[in-house]
Amino acid sequence: MTPPPPPRTVAAGAAPTAPGAATNVGRAPLRIVLTVLELAALGAIGSGVLAALTAMLGTGLLLLFVFGIGLLLLVGLVYALYGVAWFEVRRVSGLYSLELAPLRPRPRTRPGFGGWLRSLGRQAIDGPMWRALANLVLACIAGTIVLRLAWSLVWSGFISFAPLTDAGDIEGLFGSMIAVEWAPVVGILGVLASAAGIVGIALLHRVLSLAIVVPSREAELTEQVRATSAQRAGAVRAADVERTRIERDLHDGVQPRLVSVGMTLGLAQQKIDADPAAAKALIEEAHTSTKAAITELRQLARGIHTSVLDDRGLDAALSALAARSHVPVHLDIRTDPPPAGDPGRRRDAEAAVYFAIAESLTNAAKHSRASEARVIVRTRDGEIWARVEDNGVGGAQVQPGGGLDGITNRVLAAGGTFRLESPVGGPTALEVTVPCAS
Repeated sequence: MTPPPPPRTVAAGAAPTAPGAATNVGRAPLRIVLTVLELAALGAIGSGVLAALTAMLGTGLLLLFVFGIGLLLLVGLVYALYGVAWFEVRRVSGLYSLELAPLRPRPRTRPGFGGWLRSLGRQAIDGPMWRALANLVLACIAGTIVLRLAWSLVWSGFISFAPLTDAGDIEGLFGSMIAVEWAPVVGILGVLASAAGIVGIALLHRVLSLAIVVPSREAELTEQVRATSAQRAGAVRAADVERTRIERDLHDGVQPRLVSVGMTLGLAQQKIDADPAAAKALIEEAHTSTKAAITELRQLARGIHTSVLDDRGLDAALSALAARSHVPVHLDIRTDPPPAGDPGRRRDAEAAVYFAIAESLTNAAKHSRASEARVIVRTRDGEIWARVEDNGVGGAQVQPGGGLDGITNRVLAAGGTFRLESPVGGPTALEVTVPCAS
């Protein structure tokens, strides 16, 4: 069996490594044709898109102090710029078969309106977004030149057949006149020059796109170090919060109950000869307390590890969680089956999502006084995305050592993101995104 090819990596300003040189050579003409077609399309419609964005900017600045209309336009401009930049990254990635991560909006680091405003400001100065926009502007300029060269190619081809007609001198480019006997030579040279110019523009577009859109190796390493450090800190913090929670649950729940069982059995032992009926009642009480302690230990173990999650997957585990919830829960789960390549990464991601949802439902039952909750789970682009909503009173905040703090650090340790929206008065919505692919 032939082993699969190794993963491709992209260096700064260089093309991705292809599986084989022969494949690259065979695909090069097709890639140039596709590049020319895309540039021509951008040359035709790109100027209109750029003009619309410029008009939004100018109108927003002019109406900045008119009933907030200008602010709405500027906010819309940020989202429009992000959408155009996202399209440009996907276009370059698909055109040149690059394994580029899709452009993502800047996440919120704080809840509420202030957190949204802060993320909007960070998005407005996002470097990758502006690099993609700069590449789009250059592509539109190149597309306009390609359209002009294409027209020159067509016209040169037309005048090459001028001797077959009864025309006299032929009007060439820039108003020049060409003798009909020289028309074939001029036409052929014009076709060759125009075609060479189109191919050159296509190759130049590739070089510029790889230099502008593809992140440098240093930037990739810096981002990897930052993400690794954040994950390590999150893992340490999550372990500390989990240890504190286990100690608290044992100290406040199971331990006193077991002490009570021991004392009750001691009293029963003293009364077993003098008052067998009272001793029997004490033994029954101790038996009931023992079963309650076992239940608490089982719940505590479930908070550490959920066996149904490993045995039957995330869907079944969330169904069991919803069945035990004191608040009615509506589940909307649409996930892809786990890939065969890296089950460990998928299991860790599902565990992080499961415990985030479990803590959210616990908070909805204990603190928010919610009457219903909704859980939405999706798999998309190698990630598991989950959203938990409840109609409670809101006001939830991440407190150090609390349940939401544990969710934040557990998700961060898995390389994911966490967002909480819980204004006073409700509703509360929690979103987590955890990567599940290598």
